Amino acid sequence: MPFPKQDPRPFTKAGIEWLSPAQNGVYGIFRSNAWIYVGRGDLRNRLLAHFNGENPRITREQPTHYVAIVTSNDIEIEKELIVELRPLANQKIG
Repeated sequence: MPFPKQDPRPFTKAGIEWLSPAQNGVYGIFRSNAWIYVGRGDLRNRLLAHFNGENPRITREQPTHYVAIVTSNDIEIEKELIVELRPLANQKIG
């Protein structure tokens, strides 16, 4: 189950602030040749935290874009996407 087809947004402060506040869901951070991180929660808040260096493992991988989906089934979808995409900075599940 990949992310639904969408135009990736730039992993920049302006690209993230474009999101409406208080939307929960799942997001994927990547660069052209690798998925870097898949996470869940308040999309805008979590992505801004990553952009601001909360997780140095993510910033070290030099992300360029992100995609996101709004969903109430975020826990299950996040797990499925981590298994499928095998992002570089995610911890193992289970």
